Amino acid sequence: MPDEHAVGGGADRTAPADIRRNRIDTVLRHSPLQPAFRAFAAGRLAVLAYHGIDDPPAFAAQMARLARSARPVSLARVEESLRERRPLPPRSVLVTFDDGDRSLLTHGLPVLARHGIPAAAYVIAGHIGGDRPFWWSEAAHLVAHGGTADALPPGTAPEAAVRLLKQLPDRERRDRLDALRGTASAPAPRQPQLTPADLRTLRRAGVAIGNHTLDHPCLDRCSAEDSAAQVDRAHALLTDWLGEPPTSFAYPNGNLDPHAERALTALGYRSGFLFDHRHDRRLPRRPLRISRLRVNACTTLHRFDTILSGLHPAVHRLRGGR
Repeated sequence: MPDEHAVGGGADRTAPADIRRNRIDTVLRHSPLQPAFRAFAAGRLAVLAYHGIDDPPAFAAQMARLARSARPVSLARVEESLRERRPLPPRSVLVTFDDGDRSLLTHGLPVLARHGIPAAAYVIAGHIGGDRPFWWSEAAHLVAHGGTADALPPGTAPEAAVRLLKQLPDRERRDRLDALRGTASAPAPRQPQLTPADLRTLRRAGVAIGNHTLDHPCLDRCSAEDSAAQVDRAHALLTDWLGEPPTSFAYPNGNLDPHAERALTALGYRSGFLFDHRHDRRLPRRPLRISRLRVNACTTLHRFDTILSGLHPAVHRLRGGR
């Protein structure tokens, strides 16, 4: 199962694992295979999946590279292509952001505007207008502060605890999170979230707003009723705030769920996105199952280049990654 909140970015750090990762990225970037992969990728659709902007200068360098070397397209352009069954132009890239972290507004939007790059943001509707932390951030904090719960062996590291929680049936995950809250020595800090007005600001600036469920469960761990309700309730809130219904969805953690997909179809959604670290066709075969490439704001330019070319995703799959 992919873990969308634990994707290594390759920033310059001193840890041995990061040094080794940077060396591998450099080797891949200068591999004789890179030009061949780049030529092949020019005929595919690259959808970049970001989360927060935790390294603004690195993100700015990525977007500058993208503006020079690719053809950034909007979500509306992708959906028009799907509707008319006409492939997108070569080297098309769609930039997307999951969860709705405020750094998209404060750090990401100025960079996107400077380079004229459209984007799409998939927001967790139940967090809009509040200050509740995302559940995985809260769980990691609680475990780090001594929180315990069934299904989490003693000594489990915070990131490992989040991975284990994602594998539980969703109602069990919620029970374990309650247990962590009751046993940790300190509650998780509050996290200011985007507001409905912020969503409208993003949309006016060329960032389409999409549905990322009500509170970000792994939908394939939910009951059929809960999965559909996650889609429906978030859809209603976003429609009210934006004055029009959203047409695009990103599956939390990338976990495809047939019950959610049926709910999206019934609501008239035009596009849905995975988190599988793959390119897709310039005219994707399944509009509600479009592949995306995992990247983050601190990804080095060497890795960024090999992600766009498809070489990094190919090596990732050869090593057994999902």
